[in-house]
Amino acid sequence: MVAVKLRVNGSTELLELEPRVSLLDALREHLGLTGTKKGCNQGACGACTVLVDGERINACLALAVQYAEREITTIEGVGSQERHPLQDAFVAEDGFQCGYCTSGQICSAIGMLAEHRAGAPSAVTPHLAAGPAELSDAEIKERMSGNLCRCGAYDGITSAIARVAR
Repeated sequence: MVAVKLRVNGSTELLELEPRVSLLDALREHLGLTGTKKGCNQGACGACTVLVDGERINACLALAVQYAEREITTIEGVGSQERHPLQDAFVAEDGFQCGYCTSGQICSAIGMLAEHRAGAPSAVTPHLAAGPAELSDAEIKERMSGNLCRCGAYDGITSAIARVAR
């Protein structure tokens, strides 16, 4: 067991964990933050997406000890002061059905919008030298491709992100 100090949603938590405990399991099983979902547990579905220092990661692929002293934001921390615009947009645009993937979708969209604003390329971006690419539906879908929705609510998810990006 090792002592791990995690900063999650603005609070610091000291945990005694085995070094092999994933960040996902630390959040869900040790901190009771069950909004982050365990989907595939292999990094393929994005249900476990959280933000670390503002960047999106798959928590199932990360060891908790790797993220000691870093700022972790889960869906419980998104809009904790006031609702995040993406939360309202997902409701308005029917960006979910069963809701299982929604927490990962929203965390990923927050990170993706920040990446886009910073000029990070994607497979759809035509030419970065010309400046930031427009956030078209194709661009949104490419940038969100690591997050799966088993219900197929992709049109609503894309519309919700586009609404916030405008």
